[in-house]
Parts: sequence; C-alpha cells; structure tokens
Amino acid sequence: MEKTASSSVKKRALSTSQMALIGVMTAVTCILGPFAIPIPISPVPISFTNLAVYLTVYVLGMKAGTISYLIYLLLGFAGLPVFSGFTGGVAKLAGPTGGYLVGFIFMAVIAGWFIDHFQGNRIAHVAGMAAGTAVCYVFGTVWLAGQLGISFTAGLGAGVIPYLPGDAAKIALAVLIGPTLRKEIRRLSRQ
Repeated sequence: MEKTASSSVKKRALSTSQMALIGVMTAVTCILGPFAIPIPISPVPISFTNLAVYLTVYVLGMKAGTISYLIYLLLGFAGLPVFSGFTGGVAKLAGPTGGYLVGFIFMAVIAGWFIDHFQGNRIAHVAGMAAGTAVCYVFGTVWLAGQLGISFTAGLGAGVIPYLPGDAAKIALAVLIGPTLRKEIRRLSRQ
C-alpha cells in the first residue's frame, strides 16, 4: 500500500525538466509582458502577454502552462516590473487592467485544455485560444467597467473591440509556430 501511494505522488510531481521549462516560459512572459503599445482611446494597452500565454500552453500544456502564468502574476504582484509598461505591484492588479491580468489564468486553462486534448488539430487550437480569450475579455471588461464606472458595453468598446484584430493575429502566430515549438521541446526533453 505504501509503495502505491508513493508512486502516485511521484506521478503528480513535476520533473526537473518540467520545472526548468516552466521557469523558461515564465521568463518569456516576463520579457514579452511589459512591452505594451498604448492607444489613445483606452486605458488598456496592446500587450504581448496573451501571445506569451498562447505559446506557453503550447510548450508546457495546460497544467504547467497555467503554473507558469501564475508565477508571472506573483512576480508582478510582488512588484517586479513585468506587467505592461514595465509596471508591477498590487496597484496594477487592483487597477483598471487587473481583470485582464487575472483573466489570463482562465485563458491559459481553456487554451491549454484544447491544445492538450486536440493535438494536431489547429482549428480546435484556434477555437480554444479564442474561447479562452473571450473568457479573459469578459472577466477583464467587467473589472474595467467597475473600475471606471462605465457600462459593460462601454467597457467592451474601451477594452476589447480595438484589440480584436491584434489578438486574432497573435492567435494566428501562435498556431503557426506553437506546434513546432511543442514538438521540438518534447523531442529535446527526451534526449
């Protein structure tokens, strides 16, 4: 009985290579996340964080990809300047764009689930990333509208609609390079 419990714990634990990859993909998110392009019609900048999340779940899968994003979020929460515009801290999470930062957790889970369960099916991957992005948008828009005292519809206009073309391009880029990244990382992990 003891041996079975011990072996089931080992199966759940992350391997050293998985932990290293989580660290690498957290670093990628920390590098891409701060780069933001402000737009004059919205308090929400164009960010590359979602591209980093899409690529992370391709490389790591749902569970480890979500862990990687949570580490990134904790680093920013602790004050490291890893959020858009090289900012960090509790104030950023509590501010108008904080809902999107939290919403990326749901995006990682949903997109990662689709990528894990529909391997090789790029249409399903696009659907998963789009669904995850939609959930992130809803969460972020509710938060943004509450922070700014505007309607949900006005929040969509300020925090979602201007970003749709760019986010579609990021999804297309992720679907284009993600499967190759996943395949190569897994190949190298086996060596």
